[in-house]
Amino acid sequence: MNLPNKLTLLRVILVPFFLLFLLVDAIPYHGLWALIVFAAASVTDALDGHIARSRNLITDFGKFLDPVADKVLVFAALIAFIELGLASSVAVVIMMAREFLVSSMRMVAASKGKVIAAGKSGKVKTAVTMVSIVVILLLLAISGFGVPAFPLPLTLISNILIWICAALTIYSGAEYLIQNREVFTGSM
Repeated sequence: MNLPNKLTLLRVILVPFFLLFLLVDAIPYHGLWALIVFAAASVTDALDGHIARSRNLITDFGKFLDPVADKVLVFAALIAFIELGLASSVAVVIMMAREFLVSSMRMVAASKGKVIAAGKSGKVKTAVTMVSIVVILLLLAISGFGVPAFPLPLTLISNILIWICAALTIYSGAEYLIQNREVFTGSM
């Protein structure tokens, strides 16, 4: 197993630790630890892709596991945010539905010998979602020190950020569906 694949596996392994720190408030500075673990897992995402491309270590295993690891990390955070009252379940279901739609379209396209690359709006959606999660975790960590993080309540800030992500998700999903409709119309 090459280094990029090990980094991808590490990202998956970090998810339960992230959830432990995020959800168990009996752990001192649990919000800070959750932020650190999430940030470390996010860094492995940037590193594994960079190393794989620069050293020509791209494998089928990596192509399969990398997007799965990304989705597991992001949705672990979003679902935990629901439990903590920091995210709307409706917004998170919208984001999950888009991922199922895109993954299904890619599988159908692949069965027809076509590869569908990620679009610009999908990349923006992903970046905004990751930044939003980090901001929410940062505010949660700061509030754990008893320092007011912002003049607005954390629950309000986090829900606004998550709904912004959901709106971008709807837009990018619709764009993806329209641009790749030939996958279902049979005109590929």
